Amino acid sequence: MRRTATGLAALGAAAAFAPSAHAGVNEVHLGVMAHNICVTDCKNADKEQGPNVEVQVSFDSPGFLSWAGSPQPYVMGSLNTQGDTSFGGVGLEWRWDFADKWAIEPGVGYVVHDGALNNPFANGTPEAAAYAEENVLLGSRDLFRSSIGLTYDFEGPLEAELFFEHLSHGQILGEGRNQGMDQVGLRLGFQFGG
Repeated sequence: MRRTATGLAALGAAAAFAPSAHAGVNEVHLGVMAHNICVTDCKNADKEQGPNVEVQVSFDSPGFLSWAGSPQPYVMGSLNTQGDTSFGGVGLEWRWDFADKWAIEPGVGYVVHDGALNNPFANGTPEAAAYAEENVLLGSRDLFRSSIGLTYDFEGPLEAELFFEHLSHGQILGEGRNQGMDQVGLRLGFQFGG
């Protein structure tokens, strides 16, 4: 129950940043993500269930970020529908158009999650083995979020995106356990900016 409440709070906080008027909001994405799947680290995949429902609100790039290629700041929340790891955070996302109506959108960010950190049971015990089979041990409450999206723009303000994200502390934000987690899914976007 605690995980679901934390996840709902993260998703609600992200949604609260989506005003009905433009007011600096460039686009809003809503997606469904396959949770804890095999992409970059298959040994730790499929321990948790899904899917996750995800909201991301991206803002106009401020002028002081022009030196970095004018990335858009974002705030996001991801709620796991089965009560496993949910998370919310902030970051930067770039958009590189490479063909008519097509773009690549890489991003980097920082998230806080409500998943497992370490195994609470003694090594070598049946309880420890059972816990490790059902939980990704993320090692740190805060994690990096790296992402990339392949975006197709429809006529008007709508877009669709195939989206991948990886969560990990990279031995920078934490020590010890760093199993990481991957998600892949589809997001629909509504663009406010021109």
